[in-house]
Amino acid sequence: MVDKPAGHTPVLTHEVCELLDIREGETVLDATVGLGGHAGLFVQALGSDGTLIGLDVDPANLATAKERLSDAPCRVRLLHANFAEIRTVLETVGIDRVDVLFADLGVSSTQLDDAGRGFSFQRDGPLDMRMDPRLEVTAADLINRLKERELGDLLYYNAQEFGARKIARRICDVRREGRITTTGRLASVVARALKVDPTSRKSKIHPATRTFMALRMAVNHESENLETFLEAAPDVLKPGGRIGIIAFHSVEDKPVKNDFRRRKSEQVYGIVTKKPVVADAEERRANPRSRSAKLRVAVRLPE
Repeated sequence: MVDKPAGHTPVLTHEVCELLDIREGETVLDATVGLGGHAGLFVQALGSDGTLIGLDVDPANLATAKERLSDAPCRVRLLHANFAEIRTVLETVGIDRVDVLFADLGVSSTQLDDAGRGFSFQRDGPLDMRMDPRLEVTAADLINRLKERELGDLLYYNAQEFGARKIARRICDVRREGRITTTGRLASVVARALKVDPTSRKSKIHPATRTFMALRMAVNHESENLETFLEAAPDVLKPGGRIGIIAFHSVEDKPVKNDFRRRKSEQVYGIVTKKPVVADAEERRANPRSRSAKLRVAVRLPE
């Protein structure tokens, strides 16, 4: 398999492999295959009789994953699909249920590093943020169309931005003079709304971080898709099958935690991780992105 793309390091790899306990001959559905980081480990455990099904909404990610997994010892099927579509995907490939279901809810480094995708304020670019080119609405559309209250609600509920009302008010004032269409322009507007200098040493986190996260989630319908994925998961897991999900912030982790707890009370899941598994000190030093990662794992109980 090819080396991992520069700058991309999958998180919690040891913990994921240990807790999912993938065995030879099993079928694994990596519902957010991304650049193939975790999948590259899964295929080694599956052996020649196993099957990996990988999904991603980003065709560029899929192309990288295809190259990376080109000499995998097991069968590999990669499809352009959202993880909310797992039922349809399995019908398409002729598989009823899988042994392992995995999702990494983070954004890939290649998406963040590509200024043309508009995910980051580190470099100026078009305010896009679509992971899936099939989507029609961009971040610029939301910023320039939504009413002030709607925009404030989006920022608060998607990213827990406590300055949401100030930011929404400032955005609406600025856009009267002309559309906000670039990441740099939006980042500047947010910083001014919060009266924070992003270049100041006191500012450990860029003031626009939560705004960008909230918009990305809205553009890609991330909360709705996660809800659909969690609802479908028990139906596609075999009894004894394992489900593992990595989340990077509380807006994602809380629904996962609540779903696992509800399924436990319904005797659908047994929870493997009583508390979310986090990166150890060594991994946090080597890969800062891992600092916010939380892994939860459950097992499908017999029906």
